[in-house]
Amino acid sequence: MADGVFGQGLSLETFLKASDLKKRLFFTLLALFIYRIGTYVPLPGLDPVVIEELAKRHMAAGGILGMFNMFSGGALSRMTIFALNLMPYISSSIIIQLFTMVSPTLEALKKEGETGRKKINQYTRYLTIAVAGFQAYGISLFLMNLQGSPVVIGRLFPLISVPSLVCGTMFLVWLGEQITSRGVGNGSSLLIFAGIVANMPASIANIFELGRAGALSIFSVVMIFSVAIAVIVFVVFMERAQRRIAINYPQRQAMIAQGKSMDASHLPLKINSAGVIPPIFAYSLLSLPLMLANFVKDSNSELLNSFVMFFSRGGVMFSVILVAIIMFFSFFYTAIVFNPTETADNLKKAGGFIPGVRPGQATAEYFDYILTRLTTVGALYMAFVCILPDIMNAKFGVHFIFGGTGILIIVGVTIDTISQIYTHLLSHQYKGVLKKMEKRKK
Repeated sequence: MADGVFGQGLSLETFLKASDLKKRLFFTLLALFIYRIGTYVPLPGLDPVVIEELAKRHMAAGGILGMFNMFSGGALSRMTIFALNLMPYISSSIIIQLFTMVSPTLEALKKEGETGRKKINQYTRYLTIAVAGFQAYGISLFLMNLQGSPVVIGRLFPLISVPSLVCGTMFLVWLGEQITSRGVGNGSSLLIFAGIVANMPASIANIFELGRAGALSIFSVVMIFSVAIAVIVFVVFMERAQRRIAINYPQRQAMIAQGKSMDASHLPLKINSAGVIPPIFAYSLLSLPLMLANFVKDSNSELLNSFVMFFSRGGVMFSVILVAIIMFFSFFYTAIVFNPTETADNLKKAGGFIPGVRPGQATAEYFDYILTRLTTVGALYMAFVCILPDIMNAKFGVHFIFGGTGILIIVGVTIDTISQIYTHLLSHQYKGVLKKMEKRKK
């Protein structure tokens, strides 16, 4: 097989010979298996029957709690030790990155290389413990103050649940780091990916069951899956899309002038430079008011109920606020990951230039102009995908799983993991070629 299933020049035979890659894949699968087992280990002190009833009542509608339950692979609905999943760590990472822009100390650490990165990671873990503790305590109060509470050990419950949930999150942080270093792909992303994918078979079966029972017409079922396929294709296209800016260098120009063939250099700018960070952070911010409401014991308050309804997913105002936050953080986070002035300066130092644009400030302004247009399209694309489940729910009355942040994560993680597998295969193939060349020299 000259052109195998893994790409040009790579074959199944190459994959079977790549022993290091097979070990990494085995370790990744083993880690994901351990994670899935942990999503079924319940918190002590709870009545499982009551927990199941609460899950049907509060998470079946696909609200914010339903979304976080999807990220946790059902661990939140089962109220297990992994109920918080990696959401506290993700929130902490985003907060630290935002503070890096305004804190000279963190900015200096960021420029120190590997040493600074380790220090920032340490601060992120400390903040993760604090965020996880706050969320765990909020969940404990919520469960204790519910009418028909599932808590069977009284006021001792927070003393058990908070450490258990915090330790569960920190274990997942550690497990994700192990996958990143010893497995394939980004560990944290793969754990969230596994949780989302684990719920999909049941959700697909539920749609077919609604169609069989007559709750959904055949046309509606066909439309749901047609839209799902279209959304997946659309997301893959947008995640792979990029604007390639031509870069010229004096040495390259001289060689081309001498008639020598040279490949053109390009600076690729993605349409969605911010990734899934804006929608995740947007949902985290919108879930905070609901978390704070759990600390208020007067559940019969009309003002409190109106407050909760306002921040409940599915309403017009919720969607408007969600889109606004996604738009804001798309621009904000893109500004963190790509600095036009710094890029222009580095390009000038390397002797490169954009044809028709003067080096220096003019190049920085050109980058900023292009990036603003790309980010606007990327932010609108993410906002549309995120509110699509609410539109489908209003239209068909069914929780649409092939939309929102979940599908963005699935596509992004799949593309990244396949890319890393391909890189490992190329590395193995090149090592084999070098060994053959060394044997021939001997």
